[in-house]
Amino acid sequence: MDVKTTCLGVLAMGEATGYEIRKHFEDGPFSHFAEGGFGSIYPALNRLTADGLVECTEQAQDKRPDKKVYRLNDRGFSALLQSLERAPAEDRYKSDLLFMLFFADHIPPTRLAALIDDRIAFYRDKLAQMAECRQDDAAPFGPAFVHGFGACVYQAALDYLERHRAALIDRVARAQAADAAE
Repeated sequence: MDVKTTCLGVLAMGEATGYEIRKHFEDGPFSHFAEGGFGSIYPALNRLTADGLVECTEQAQDKRPDKKVYRLNDRGFSALLQSLERAPAEDRYKSDLLFMLFFADHIPPTRLAALIDDRIAFYRDKLAQMAECRQDDAAPFGPAFVHGFGACVYQAALDYLERHRAALIDRVARAQAADAAE
């Protein structure tokens, strides 16, 4: 989904400022599967406002610039629903860690261990946070379904790293030792 569509999705949950929209992408409900930073959110909100899909009101603040609050209108909600009718793009998984591990043969085993251990800790922390944010049965099923899917993906990644950590480090250490002996 493009940033305009994901902004419409956030606003479908209620009015919000650009900062509040960004929080949905950083540590909110969309943080695990959608991206949106200030550099893309504000141009998208400006375009959505110009296209008549979003309404913007300004609220005065003491000693600060006026706060812009965005609200989805009926046309914007219809545009969101039309976007949901389109076929989704293929899932893509981007990971700096996987890029680094691709070149594991060139990384010292102690560095590999630290990289993997850090990511194991990350997944454990994320899973603990997600367990605290369980959706109640009265909530819409969609968010609960996505939450469960995300937890399964993180659990699978954690399980894989824990199961295969030692084998990767051992294999790289042996290969590097053999290269050094030559």
